[in-house]
Amino acid sequence: MSWHSRGIAADDLAALDAELADEEDYLDISRHGIVEVVGDDSAGRKIIVVSACKLPPVGKETFNHAKLLRYLTHTLDTFVEQDYSLVYFHYGLTSKNKPPLSWLWQAYKAFDRKYKKNLKALYLVHPTNFIRIVWQIFKPAISVKFGRKMMYVNYLEELAQYINLDQLIIPPQVIEHNEQLLMKNKKNLPASPPQSAVVTPVGTTQFGASLQFLKENNNGDPIPPILRQCVEFLDTPDALETEGIFRRSANVAVIKELQNRCNQGLPIDFQGDPHIAAVLLKTFLRELDEPLMTYELYDEITQFQTLSKDERPRKVKILILEKLPEDNYQVLKYIVQFLSRVMDRCDLNKMTSSNLAVVFGPNLVRAPPARGMSLSAIGPINQFIDFLFTYQDKIFII
Repeated sequence: MSWHSRGIAADDLAALDAELADEEDYLDISRHGIVEVVGDDSAGRKIIVVSACKLPPVGKETFNHAKLLRYLTHTLDTFVEQDYSLVYFHYGLTSKNKPPLSWLWQAYKAFDRKYKKNLKALYLVHPTNFIRIVWQIFKPAISVKFGRKMMYVNYLEELAQYINLDQLIIPPQVIEHNEQLLMKNKKNLPASPPQSAVVTPVGTTQFGASLQFLKENNNGDPIPPILRQCVEFLDTPDALETEGIFRRSANVAVIKELQNRCNQGLPIDFQGDPHIAAVLLKTFLRELDEPLMTYELYDEITQFQTLSKDERPRKVKILILEKLPEDNYQVLKYIVQFLSRVMDRCDLNKMTSSNLAVVFGPNLVRAPPARGMSLSAIGPINQFIDFLFTYQDKIFII
């Protein structure tokens, strides 16, 4: 269906007021893939992955560790205002690519309170004696509170208890190393998490289903029941004015329990907590069998920054109003119009269009499974979603 048949006016949207300020070119750092930003963990927190094996050998090529540190802070700056988790794959750090201890200390000092406050978990995967020695050296200067966030993870199977491994970009050499460790230490294999005994009735499944399936099992209503329930709970003054709404995480066990009840067709209770409803809403979007902004549109969305200001309104109209399937359009419209009311209270909840774009970008837009989400795609995706939120009243039919 075209935007003409949906009744949208032919006038172009107003161009963005200003472009983002020029930033330092980090292409020489980002091409190594040392830092990646992936999906959310089971508590609704953004996951940032750092892989030591991708650090280039010192001396073999000129690698600017000081610039790497700036790149790390530049990456985190986008996410530190919301709860996030950090996964560090230690395997592959050798005497050839190991940064000096002085750099590690500079890195710790560079990550001041604003970076540490909302870091909820730091997973150190495949730790060695080197990590433990560094920890003992730095321990007197590291706060007890920060120390509690650190977790040694000996196997990927242990990490899977906290994070869906399918979301992570795990280097092949890390996977191979993990297999070797398991073979070597068969007696110490981590116990498999217990399988749920609950059998989900197919007709009531909502999490992980397709929009078509949900519509067929919801009397033809394109808005899934759990999405409507979350929005109606959050669309009240008290919830809309909650500071940090959609940026805070929630108890993992509570979210899993609500998902299970929802999939069984049982009533659910948000316990009067807007953050539970907000995380459940994000979880629903993240677990759709295909993202709301379909895989087919991924390349066009990630090229958004290459468009001129004059091109953007027309391109967005075509993408949303012509290329997005009708059911996806209706659900997206429902969500975006609700989020416009969240933005109307941004003086109280601190959720501007750009803040919401950071939160919802990866939940609305995902890379096709065979490709995985690259860090370079995060910026264009967030900017596209920010544009969509800002000009929603000119894009969607009221």
